[in-house]
Amino acid sequence: MFEGSGVRVEALASGGRKVLRRRGRQILLIAAGEQVFAVAARCPHEGYPLSEGTLSEGGPCLLTCDWHNWKFDLATGAAVVGRDPVRTFPVEVRQGEIFLDLADPPPDQRARRALAGLEAAMDDDDPARMAREVARLERAGVDARGALVHAIGHTSGRLEGGMTHAHAAAADWLALRERAPDPDQRLAAVVEPIAHLAWDTLGAGPFPFPEAILAWDPDAFLSAMEAEDEARAIGRLRGALAEGLAYADLRPILSEAALAHYADFGHSAIYVLKAGQLIERLDGAAAEPILIALTRQLIYARREDRLPAFRGYGAALARWSAGGGKAVTVQGLVGQPVNRVLERLCAARGRPAPETYDALMGAAAWNMLHFDARLEQAASSNVADAVGWLDFTHALTFANATRRLCDERPDLGGAALLQLGLFVGRNRAYVDAGQDVSAWEIADPKAFLRREMARLYDHGLPEPIIACHRLKVLFALEDELAAAPDAPWAGVMCAAVNRYLNTPMKRRHSLRLARQARAFAARE
Repeated sequence: MFEGSGVRVEALASGGRKVLRRRGRQILLIAAGEQVFAVAARCPHEGYPLSEGTLSEGGPCLLTCDWHNWKFDLATGAAVVGRDPVRTFPVEVRQGEIFLDLADPPPDQRARRALAGLEAAMDDDDPARMAREVARLERAGVDARGALVHAIGHTSGRLEGGMTHAHAAAADWLALRERAPDPDQRLAAVVEPIAHLAWDTLGAGPFPFPEAILAWDPDAFLSAMEAEDEARAIGRLRGALAEGLAYADLRPILSEAALAHYADFGHSAIYVLKAGQLIERLDGAAAEPILIALTRQLIYARREDRLPAFRGYGAALARWSAGGGKAVTVQGLVGQPVNRVLERLCAARGRPAPETYDALMGAAAWNMLHFDARLEQAASSNVADAVGWLDFTHALTFANATRRLCDERPDLGGAALLQLGLFVGRNRAYVDAGQDVSAWEIADPKAFLRREMARLYDHGLPEPIIACHRLKVLFALEDELAAAPDAPWAGVMCAAVNRYLNTPMKRRHSLRLARQARAFAARE
């Protein structure tokens, strides 16, 4: 419905302009020759007033935002230079007065346009536009989680290695969103995983998934996973979904596949847990693309128990059923190499599993608290010893995931404990036992968690991978403390996480990469 603007056309000489305020909006009226246009008064890029822009006539009437030189076709709103269109409003001139139609398009039309814009923003890796499009989607009455569902589908065919940290962290970002006290924080929390998906798939693909559907057979699925036969494994998974099976039905088998090897530095077990949490937080939406991506990740995950440093794992797992009953302690694990850790865990086989778990968590916490952070700064490290904080935090997130998964599959507990032992034995080589760590102690763990989680809404980190690790570590710690608030390792783990979160990380190693590249090229 058109309404009078109160502005007469003769008040706008060619090139003239006027800003109106209507219904909470700022609208720019601008005359170009014999035509009058109405557009949103702020540039969609960074909000600079378009009333200050430059008008070019002759051909399409273009308005240039002089802040960053974006150019808009006033007739359509399309960005001729730039990415995000400016909104236009229909104009009529009646007896010299300018009338405007300020009605919003139908919600479904606005939602479709926002989702199309979200795809374009993801393809451009433009987080600012991603945020604008999700905000537009919300204004159209759509739950912002729908944007994440759309983003998961949009990037599905570009996941060469399957599920990534972006999917895994999305579950925790949504959990953080539910706790947010204001709408800006809620929007930030849902844009984070969308931007991470865009970052992970920028310039990638296509890597389509197999389309065949095979009858669900758990043993055939596990056999295909072990053989790294993607076509058969995904075919079986699609068959399970076609039969109406849900994530909860599949989780026991997925857990077995994840723990069949020391897979991808623990990522596989973590991803199995987080896939389910994400599906749940999306009310079942996107279950198929999430589970198919997870299956691909499980298939192609690095099987690190084949590496020389971890080859003792297979023999230890074979001995697990015949273990003894000698208690293992934190002191008996700290500082020990991988094979000695495995040996001591096997000797404790007859002891209660929570006791062994506590010893491993205590050792992992001690290692993390005493990480020699100088190694992360070093420019001379070889590839194998280029360790950082994430090598240590994975012990916590892996432990949390396997504790959860093994509640349902206790028969996998031996594999989970031994693999947690691999973290402990491997990381002992990268600690500095002599450093003073007393400053990192935490008096009130609950207050610490609240404070650090609140910081995540505005973390300021340029790389999504670093922010998502902080998020996952905090949620893993919170979950572990909730399960065992009086655990003997609780204080040390809180201090370790505090140190991790508040120690600067070196994320670009230009000199190290140059040295490693020259050494590699010389040996080719």
